[in-house]
Amino acid sequence: MFQSRHPFDDITVESLREVGSLKWTAFPDRLAAWVAEMDFGIAPPITDALHAAVDRGAFGYLPTADGTAMAEAFADWSAQRYAWSVNPGDVHAFPDVISALEVAIEHFSAPGSAIVVPTPAYMPFLTVPLLHGRRIIQLPLARDGERWVYDLDALDRVLAEGGGLLVLCNPHNPIGKVLDAAEMAAIGEVVERHGARVFSDEIHAPLVYPGRRHVPYASVNEVTAGHTLTATSASKAWNLPGLKAAQVVVSNAADRARWLTEGAMWGHGAANLGVIANTAAYTSGGAWLDDVVGYLDDNRRRLAELIAEHLPGVRYTAPDGTYLAWLDCTALDLAQAPAAFFGERAGVSLTDGAMCGEIGASAVRFNFATPGPIMQRAVEAMGEALRTR
Repeated sequence: MFQSRHPFDDITVESLREVGSLKWTAFPDRLAAWVAEMDFGIAPPITDALHAAVDRGAFGYLPTADGTAMAEAFADWSAQRYAWSVNPGDVHAFPDVISALEVAIEHFSAPGSAIVVPTPAYMPFLTVPLLHGRRIIQLPLARDGERWVYDLDALDRVLAEGGGLLVLCNPHNPIGKVLDAAEMAAIGEVVERHGARVFSDEIHAPLVYPGRRHVPYASVNEVTAGHTLTATSASKAWNLPGLKAAQVVVSNAADRARWLTEGAMWGHGAANLGVIANTAAYTSGGAWLDDVVGYLDDNRRRLAELIAEHLPGVRYTAPDGTYLAWLDCTALDLAQAPAAFFGERAGVSLTDGAMCGEIGASAVRFNFATPGPIMQRAVEAMGEALRTR
């Protein structure tokens, strides 16, 4: 029996469907554990800021003052939470991280070079480069016991074979790995040796659990700063993906100069309300976020217990960050893709691991940013589907 421990536990499936999010309306007959949305509402300082913006009719083109306020808010957040001192003038508004990736591909990597994507990967990283005429080189992450690690020899090889831009995701969606400074310094040496670039997706940076800390890739040393574009947003940690605002941080003189001459339209499309919401998150949303991270920390640990009880054979390593769990179902020897099996037989919607790269064909991504009782129902239903197959 689930023991209630937090007001989030009282949130029901019915109330989540009433909110009308994609997560809970796309599959109305299933429990939702797929798309990366949280089920915990919105931090009050953000809703207050949005109500004030609506009341004053802030629907025109993005004012310079609002963009500057967001840049300053992010710089303060970065200094306090990540010990990364950022000049607000290096922080640029963007609609989202994917639009930032598109700019990195088009303007900061050589035509004809390949995009190197460590896998398992966030799904659009394996599709968006193709829309820009680039080929993708999948770089499977290796296992060292329960740890995921970069194969530096393999990275060296694919960069030598024409890889021009490494997509670094930290914390890593979908496996939850949080890179430490030594790992990133080693990656940076390989990248620099080949004259390549790094696009560092740090959208999950605020969602790191006790015992680990987020270190921005560009903050590691002068080498990493010199070849990196960093993209982040408040959208995941404060559940704001529909508001369309992100930040791109440049960290070297050459990129600053190029931005001044060519970058005026690169971030066009960042929404006023999104910028205002991001600003409120960074300036006033810390206490709400800390409570959410504490709840998620409990969920990731409870998920391990539930899997051991109901899904024996499924391999799960509690993530260091994010609210996403990677469940390796290889040992279950299912006759169909795990996501399809659990969707049809258990009524639980999951992300198909095959969408995250070849390495994920026998895995699923499970979103545990949901009330504990709902998470328990989902895992129990998955276990029952296995027992009765």
